[in-house]
Amino acid sequence: MNGTCYIVGSGDFTPKGLNKQPGDLVIAADGGYLYLSRLGLAPDLLAGDFDSLGYVPDGVPLLRFPREKDDTDMGISLRYGREHGCRRFRIYGGSGSRPDHFLANLQMLAGAARDGLDVALICPGFEVLALHNAAVMLSRPSGTVFSVFSSGGTAAGVSIENAKYSIHNAALADGFPLGVSNEFTGGDAVISVKDGTLWIFVYDGVNNL
Repeated sequence: MNGTCYIVGSGDFTPKGLNKQPGDLVIAADGGYLYLSRLGLAPDLLAGDFDSLGYVPDGVPLLRFPREKDDTDMGISLRYGREHGCRRFRIYGGSGSRPDHFLANLQMLAGAARDGLDVALICPGFEVLALHNAAVMLSRPSGTVFSVFSSGGTAAGVSIENAKYSIHNAALADGFPLGVSNEFTGGDAVISVKDGTLWIFVYDGVNNL
């Protein structure tokens, strides 16, 4: 499958960019099924232990797991997408009132990026991209805030170009937030890392903090 895999969980939700096209795969991770139902979008699969949803809908393909397991519903959904050939993932409903689940989703993103996947977590007001030994070009209005953090150890050879604060071939350690609160200055900002994994937080709009 060459399309995008959309995974929708039960956390805080925005429909931003959720536009299923032919060849895409949509997976509801447990309670994320309710968000899709409100959008009138039927998932290709409903995965999870159903502790968030509270019931098992009829007429939906299911991938059911016990509540006590070694992976999250999001992780199970991402693995299913990978097994069905998806390389691009957009994950929704992954932030909210459970900071531990948000961190779990960030770790999942980092692991997927290390495996060469194109992954992003789409949240109300911001999104998070994971980047491993690669470069990404991002275009946002001037003044839009973004932050760059190392995910695990020290990321070496980090460069941020065409932004308010630029760095070249620097080291970002996971114990010091050097990359917090940068800004787009118009045009395309380029963020790259030679050896390591980055989380890139990008906020919606200008001066929204």
